[in-house]
Amino acid sequence: MVKISRQIRDRRRLRGPLGYAAGVPLPDNFVGAVHHCDNLELLAKLPDASVDLIYIDPPFNTGKVQKRRNLRTQRVTGDEPGDRTGFGGRRYRTEALSTTAYDDRHDDYLAFLEPRIAEAHRVLADHGSLYFHIDYREVHYCKLLIDTIFGRDNFLNEIIWAYDYGGRPKNRWPAKHDTILFYAKRAGAHVFNRDEIDREPYMAPGLVGPEKAARGKLPTDTWWHTIVSPTGKEKLGYPTQKPLGVLRRIVRASAPPGGLVLDFFAGSGSAGAAALDCGRRFLLADNNPEAIATMGRRFADRDDVAFFTDAPTPT
Repeated sequence: MVKISRQIRDRRRLRGPLGYAAGVPLPDNFVGAVHHCDNLELLAKLPDASVDLIYIDPPFNTGKVQKRRNLRTQRVTGDEPGDRTGFGGRRYRTEALSTTAYDDRHDDYLAFLEPRIAEAHRVLADHGSLYFHIDYREVHYCKLLIDTIFGRDNFLNEIIWAYDYGGRPKNRWPAKHDTILFYAKRAGAHVFNRDEIDREPYMAPGLVGPEKAARGKLPTDTWWHTIVSPTGKEKLGYPTQKPLGVLRRIVRASAPPGGLVLDFFAGSGSAGAAALDCGRRFLLADNNPEAIATMGRRFADRDDVAFFTDAPTPT
C-alpha cells in the first residue's frame, strides 16, 4: 500500500472532496489543485471553455507494467562485496529503496481515450490548445481519433521530442523520440506567445549576422532535449517522468499569463510544476496512488496547492 503523507491527508480533509465548487476549476486563493480520481469524472464536472491549455501524456499502451526502481549506490573498498563495476574498475554496492509502477495495458485503447478527448475539447476555451504526448506505437491511430473530435483544420503541428538515451536494439533503428500532437480549439484564435518561447542557437551563426546570432532562433517542430536524468536533481523516481524543459516550452507558448493548465494524466506533476515556474495555474488528476504520493512530495512546500480525492484515503 502506498503511503500518503499526513500533510496531503490534512489538505484533503480541510478542503473537501472532489467537486468542491460546481463550475469553479480551482478553489479560491489556490494556484493549483491535484485530484486523486478517475479523470473522466473530474472532466465531467468542469464547465465549458474553462481551461486555457491542456497537456496530456496518457499511458502509451506498451502492453507492459511500467516500473522504476529507486536505488542507492555506495562505493565499496577492500574485500567488501559489490554488484556493480564503475569507472576505473571501482566496485559499488546497490540497495533498492523503492519501486513505483503503473499498468500500461488497455484492451481497447482508443475507446478508453475517446470520451476523455471529447471532454477535453469541451472544457477548452476557444483560444485554448491541446498537446497530446504519445509514442510511435499509437500516434497514428490517436491522430485519426483526435482529428474526428477537434477537426483536421485545427491540427497545427506534429512535434518530435528527440533524445539520445537508453539501450539500442541490434535488429532495428533505435526508437529515440516521442511525438506531441498540437491542436487548437479554433485555429487562428489560439494563444501562441512567440516572444515567451526560449530560443536556440543558430547552427551556422556566421550566416545570419551578429544581432540574429545573439538573439538565437525559435525552435522548429523537432525538439532535442534530454530525458530526466536517472541521477539528476529533477528526478522524482516516477516512471515516465517528463522533463520540465519540454513542459515549460509548451506552457509559455500556449497558455496566457495567469491561465489555467490542465493535465488529467498527471503522473509526477511536471505540467503543474512548469505552470508554476511560468506564472500560470494548474489542475492535475491521476488515479494512481503512487502518482499522488509523488506530487505530494513535489508540492510539499506549497500551501497554495490543494489535494482532493473521491476515493478512500490510503493509510
